[in-house]
Amino acid sequence: MRTVSIRKEDVTHSWYVVDAENKVLGRLACEVAKILRGKHKPIYTPHVDTGDYVVVVNADKVVLTGKKWAQKLYRWHTGYPGGFREVTAEKMHQRKPKRLLELAVRGMLPKTKLGRAMYRKLKVYPTPTHPHASQQPQPLDIS
Repeated sequence: MRTVSIRKEDVTHSWYVVDAENKVLGRLACEVAKILRGKHKPIYTPHVDTGDYVVVVNADKVVLTGKKWAQKLYRWHTGYPGGFREVTAEKMHQRKPKRLLELAVRGMLPKTKLGRAMYRKLKVYPTPTHPHASQQPQPLDIS
């Protein structure tokens, strides 16, 4: 028996739509990252992008457990002197509701060119509507 290594020309990418309403952020991000990487497929190959496209709707209705709304901090540096910034999850959610899920999924993908290509297949929308109906995305139940 031989191990089959899939080429990128042999991969077909499907589209899935996920409703994030009342889903816990980390658990949802873990499942979405698994779909983006292609680990749900039997043809998974680590050095090939075998993952599928994922459209996440209702991203503004995602849930954090415990006191994370007030205690979880997002930090970055602007690049200017004294430019260290931090904001709580609650304020980030008020300003950019889809950013919470994007950052969570991005942290679970590889930090390489391949990981950036996988991240580009993630489409997040804070409302229940999305412009990808022509791709006929299949609903994906993440419980």
